[in-house]
Amino acid sequence: MKKALSIAGSDSSGGAGIQADIKTMIMNGVYAMTAITALTAQNTTGVSSILEVTPKFLGQQIDAVFQDIRPDAVKIGMVFKPALIEVIAQKLKEYRASNIVVDTVMVSSSGTVLLKNSAINKIKEQLFPLATLITPNILEAEVLTGVSINGKKDMEYASKLLFDKYGCAVLLKGGHSDSNADDILYCNNEITWYNSNRINNPNTHGTGCTLSSAITANLAKEYSLKDSVEKAKEYITGAISSMLNLGNGSGPLDHGYLLKKQ
Repeated sequence: MKKALSIAGSDSSGGAGIQADIKTMIMNGVYAMTAITALTAQNTTGVSSILEVTPKFLGQQIDAVFQDIRPDAVKIGMVFKPALIEVIAQKLKEYRASNIVVDTVMVSSSGTVLLKNSAINKIKEQLFPLATLITPNILEAEVLTGVSINGKKDMEYASKLLFDKYGCAVLLKGGHSDSNADDILYCNNEITWYNSNRINNPNTHGTGCTLSSAITANLAKEYSLKDSVEKAKEYITGAISSMLNLGNGSGPLDHGYLLKKQ
């Protein structure tokens, strides 16, 4: 069995973060492992408290995974502190990790920047050059490039800027677009569009975590980058379309929807 590691925060309500990553990786056919960057007390209405791990302990978690069950792919989610980012980069280089997907969790759905500039700069400087793929949404790509994105031409331009600067493939997610949910994959001057109709479901908590984890699982199984993204898009479309409705806020996806078809 292929294996994948998620380095991210824990979501006590199970909709995003480590919990979403584990569910997604299992449903996409790989063995899931974790290195937790923070514990959160949260539910569908918001985050009430965060308890971060120390850089030393995060490094020990990563050591424990790589020294015993080496992952075939690695997904990196929310990381708040520059010191944690430094440890992640150091360990991934030390173990020569491959198939690294960086989910650029920097901006909330409302447009609020979640990370301080020091952390954003560390991610750009230390994680992006190691990445096989980064997965910014439109708002995050605007922060990363300084470019205003309105429409497909702007998405293509911003993706090229990121690829040219950091040397990693870019999946720019169009879910924050007003018209559709089309995503663009930019790699080696080649553009691939993944066209999606917007699904009328307000319960989309953990969408970014789920998509990046599904891509990571597919890369672990040695699918090409294009195919990994396509299969991940199919999975997340099904998880949203299942119309799970839990909680009083923006609820989680139905990560196990495929089990209902068996």
